Amino acid sequence: MRGYYDLKKRLLIICDPPAPPGYFPRLRYLCEHLAQKDYDVTLLTEDYMPLNFAHSYPIVSIRMYRGGFLDWFLKSLWTLLTDWYNRSLAARFLESESCGRYDVVICTTFNDVPLGAAQRIAKALNVPLICDIRDLEEQVDNSRYQYSHKQWWLMPFRRLYRAIHSCRRNAVLRKANAITTVSPWHADFIKAIVGANVPITTMYNGYNDTIFYPESTRTPHFVVSYIGSLSDWQKPGLKKVECAINELNREHPNNPILLDIHTPKQHPIAHEKMGDALRQSSVVLVLTAQHTHGMLTTKFYEALGCEKPVLCVPSDHGSLAELIEYTNAGIAADDIEDIKAFILAQYAEWQKNGYTHQPTQHREEFSREFQSAKMEQIIQSL
Repeated sequence: MRGYYDLKKRLLIICDPPAPPGYFPRLRYLCEHLAQKDYDVTLLTEDYMPLNFAHSYPIVSIRMYRGGFLDWFLKSLWTLLTDWYNRSLAARFLESESCGRYDVVICTTFNDVPLGAAQRIAKALNVPLICDIRDLEEQVDNSRYQYSHKQWWLMPFRRLYRAIHSCRRNAVLRKANAITTVSPWHADFIKAIVGANVPITTMYNGYNDTIFYPESTRTPHFVVSYIGSLSDWQKPGLKKVECAINELNREHPNNPILLDIHTPKQHPIAHEKMGDALRQSSVVLVLTAQHTHGMLTTKFYEALGCEKPVLCVPSDHGSLAELIEYTNAGIAADDIEDIKAFILAQYAEWQKNGYTHQPTQHREEFSREFQSAKMEQIIQSL
């Protein structure tokens, strides 16, 4: 029995604080997948808000802020100057009763926090570090990732903030034993930072096949649906779709095409109910922009899992458009006439069958089970 226990790998997974309503589905599925594969998984994160989701692995939450704007501001400034957050999180965990023997440290994040803490913990425990990079500051121009504050007087501070944090992020990535990230563009960008010394694997966000699966659901109306957050840089694409639908409804006034927008604030949908919402959609709208890089929204994978037609507007002329073509999931379009032609083709199918179905290719490659197995292979290789 002791020999079996010694063979069981202990994984410390570190992430930035999960937040509702999704609580990072990629992270949760990865933790559950590894726990079910008989890994001993511990999740470390900041104590930010209650984690109201079921989990079969222990979660260690460390309180970093006492509360209040002044405390947050002073500690954020001190973090900018001295990397306080990463140093403090690592030190407090290493001194806690939760810290034991681990074989691998995995950090999944979109920033250098808590990437720096993960590197310190892995170094102190003398174990390999795997960095799972979900987002990069450089992937979108003039977006929430770069300029979350639009006041002109904050711009110099924001540029300084970005430069310091990007520098710290890159320093950790160069010390990693392996890196996973969410798109080929991200992989190429990170490779330019770390060189050929660190192996990089594209691990797509994917879909949970227990929630997102094909099913012929008849609907009384033809609905083009958008489900997700809506940023300013996505609104030009939405306006183009609205224009196309208005023209189609003027041309075909009987049984009009509906556009249904579900944002988390106005129309929240529980994650476990998301598959039903997509299966009741006739076309799933994905909004992007031509100045984005490698942003493969999770809604694309979820529509792929349900085999619902995907309308991506505008085309990013990059990773997302290539994936849509590779999987035969739908169309990435810039022109209103192309948008109208695609919607009309799906409308004809809906009129005939009462539902739409998009026959896809390579769909199984993008399930979260398939993608999480890549992480398992990396762990075994270390």
